[in-house]
Amino acid sequence: MPTPRFLTLDDVAEVLNVSWSQAYALVRRRELIAIQIGGRGQWRVEVDELERFIQRKYAEARAGAVPAAEELASADAPPAGGDAEAETPAEAGPVRGRRTRR
Repeated sequence: MPTPRFLTLDDVAEVLNVSWSQAYALVRRRELIAIQIGGRGQWRVEVDELERFIQRKYAEARAGAVPAAEELASADAPPAGGDAEAETPAEAGPVRGRRTRR
């Protein structure tokens, strides 16, 4: 049997080891190019498009587009010196666009 040309979002989620919702979000944000087949939202991703997406993500990581672990740690640290008190997460309020667990 020949290798299929198109993958479902379930297939994409499995390859990337993410949830279906995360795969769908990549398509919605147009980070991953997909086509819609039929009127019921049947999304298909071409195997070559998925490979290009993966290679692009590796290129971004190599170029430093993804912060290194030590940069993440320093970003979470309070500012050195300075007289102003840092806002605590409770004082800052909810972050828009993110769902929090309850």
